[in-house]
Amino acid sequence: MRKTYSILSVVLFFGGILSLSAQSQQNLDLESITEKHFLKGITMLNELVSIPNDSNFPAQLEPNIQWCEENFLERGWSSKRLTTDGFPLLLVEKKFVNASKTVLFYFHVDGQPVDRKKWDQPDPYMPVLKKMNDAGEWEIIPMETLEKGYDADWRIFARSSSDDKGPLVMFLTAWDAMLENGKTPDFNVKIILDFEEEIGSPQLPKAVLDYQEELQADMMLILDGPRHLSNEPTLSFGARGISEITLTVFGPKAAQHSGHYGNYAPNPALRLSQLLASMKDDAGRVIIPGFYEGINLTAEEKSILDLVPDDEHEIKKKLGISESDKVGNSYQESIQYPSLNIRGMSSGYVGSEARTIVPAEATAEIDVRLVPESNPDRLFSLIKKHIEDQGYLILDRDPTTEERMKYPKIVKWNGTISYQAFLTPFDSEPGIWLEKAYVRAFGKEPIKIRMGGGSIPISPFVDALGIPAVTVVTVNSDNNQHSPNENIRLGNFKEGIKTILAILTEEL
Repeated sequence: MRKTYSILSVVLFFGGILSLSAQSQQNLDLESITEKHFLKGITMLNELVSIPNDSNFPAQLEPNIQWCEENFLERGWSSKRLTTDGFPLLLVEKKFVNASKTVLFYFHVDGQPVDRKKWDQPDPYMPVLKKMNDAGEWEIIPMETLEKGYDADWRIFARSSSDDKGPLVMFLTAWDAMLENGKTPDFNVKIILDFEEEIGSPQLPKAVLDYQEELQADMMLILDGPRHLSNEPTLSFGARGISEITLTVFGPKAAQHSGHYGNYAPNPALRLSQLLASMKDDAGRVIIPGFYEGINLTAEEKSILDLVPDDEHEIKKKLGISESDKVGNSYQESIQYPSLNIRGMSSGYVGSEARTIVPAEATAEIDVRLVPESNPDRLFSLIKKHIEDQGYLILDRDPTTEERMKYPKIVKWNGTISYQAFLTPFDSEPGIWLEKAYVRAFGKEPIKIRMGGGSIPISPFVDALGIPAVTVVTVNSDNNQHSPNENIRLGNFKEGIKTILAILTEEL
């Protein structure tokens, strides 16, 4: 007699298979799988950080993009260079049968410049393994030591080890570990690799619009940035944007002998210092009218900020300061506001090169961090008006002789807007999904940061593609990114692999 099956029984049958498949994903021993692939990841990291990657030198970037193309091709991914007016972006993609959603990941592969004299190793692009000795100093130990065992607090020192080659290698290592265990994501994966992030990703906003169709996804995950200071698993749901201003104040046409003209020729260094000092009060708050306008944290938002387990005393101790600026009532509150930061000044000479002169000019580099409520064009106009109110003529070039003779105070302005801020709700689809993955990986919910203080070029994607974005931060906060002796803690590297493995195998 021929058997017949009801529609319900078929649904239950296939539903059971899907349930078992999902359960199989969930029951992965993430810890042991990660440990097994840890050393392979270290080998890959050492290889990648050995390639110089200063984004100010495009010739250095070509070997990096080739490394990425080759490594994703070996894993069966498709890749495409996205042409821009600068160095190209690289889009790699992996599709899966029956996947209904797509997750877009972002990494950057370029790094900050290096001052070799300030690194405590022969070459910043030759990774070294270090441990802290009894004197509290980092000392080099042979890389081969890892074959016998390792301490989670040991570190690999090299440019871009944390920012941002480390997270990229974590992803590739997690991907290999996942496939070796017979698993695949239940979503399609796209990755955009940026090679100009450290110079502000100037081509990115236009590129996102030009390649909008190729970049379409349901959500975006950014793999960049450090964990909370506690080094507990962390997610960040927003980041400030950034814009830059260069101000140059002029004195005499050429530097003059300070004995002959010290009481006669106006000193541009002093005038620039006075101009900058006029922008803030002693508490560190910007006093330019309207600068903080529109930022009014609600009681609910403040309660979210209070959930972050910051120890204000420890933060001050780490920074070596007795008190903080009074922008907000806490560290978390302070980074919810736009900032005006003097990141560097230059005039005349110092140290062994000091000479008795009245300098010809003085320059200040300023970065303005943006929040969702702040419009950079508006902030620029407010700052310009303030400068004009101090009696300055603002030019976009060096002054002519006629202008020097007519106007006592002249400043050259060069301002650029890199990218805006972005903010994603905790209860968004990626927020809920990532929390499940983190609980699987670590047995507890992650620390959730409303908005990080640093800047990453994500708002062009959020705005153009209309998708939510969350930052999956993995590296140690004391990694010296952008500075000499950048490093990644081995424990963070391992837990980063584990984090990404959990995300890749979490049902979406």
